[in-house]
Amino acid sequence: MSKKLTAAACAALLCSADPAMAVDWSDNAISYRYGTRFAEPFNPEHIKKHIVAFTHASGYKYGSNYLNLDVLKSDSTDPRNLGSDSGSLEGYLLYRHTLDIGALRGQEIRFGKVKGVGLTLGFDVNHKDDVGYNSRKRMLVAGPTLMWDVPGFLNTSILWLRESNAPSGPFPPIANVRGRYTYDTHPMFGASWGIPVNERWSFEGFLNFIAEKGLDETGNPTSAETNLDMALMYDIGPRFGYAPKKIRVGVGYQFWNNKFGNSRRTTGGAGQRASTPMVRADFHF
Repeated sequence: MSKKLTAAACAALLCSADPAMAVDWSDNAISYRYGTRFAEPFNPEHIKKHIVAFTHASGYKYGSNYLNLDVLKSDSTDPRNLGSDSGSLEGYLLYRHTLDIGALRGQEIRFGKVKGVGLTLGFDVNHKDDVGYNSRKRMLVAGPTLMWDVPGFLNTSILWLRESNAPSGPFPPIANVRGRYTYDTHPMFGASWGIPVNERWSFEGFLNFIAEKGLDETGNPTSAETNLDMALMYDIGPRFGYAPKKIRVGVGYQFWNNKFGNSRRTTGGAGQRASTPMVRADFHF
């Protein structure tokens, strides 16, 4: 993982721990996911991936923080080097800060089933070493968020994305691209949720629908992208003497269509869509 990615993670954690923003609640987790049917654009093979993540969520008087760092290890069908048996390694960092506008003005904003209105700001950073593309994504996000009055939580957002990449792999004709390439600014509809089913089971996940972002690095048009990731989790902690919501296991599913804006037309039908069952586990502290 790059030094820049590690530095960004540390900076985000320091921001979320600012003493000026006294934390009312916080939750940290280490999690693991595994699936055998992941996909990458232009790669016709199903890819096995082990994913270890650190997640931080916290809330204070005027809003909330969310940070997630995924470290993804592929098998040899997504190789690190040409002819290598070693799979690629990727780090993906996401940070979101949501300001509660009602809290800022000293009066709740409620209407219908909406219990709050916020402004979300954040960024994504990734670093992947693989045989073809070697992604170096950077993305800024901003937009309004609605917080819904449901058991657990449900947030929906309309975010504007400013994304760039600086691929360094030999994948033609990327080899002819030099420096950082910036896509057109584009909108995304995002939803995230964590809904308790009962005292042991919970249903959680996110859905992103991302509009096309103009031309890609090679001059081809991009396509609208859908990324759905959801899981049904079971709290096993009390069975082993732990407090509730400390240790959980479950099953997940990811559907990702037109991954990174690549369509069937531009990839020849190779790897732009994934339908991936997963097993999951997490430990909260």
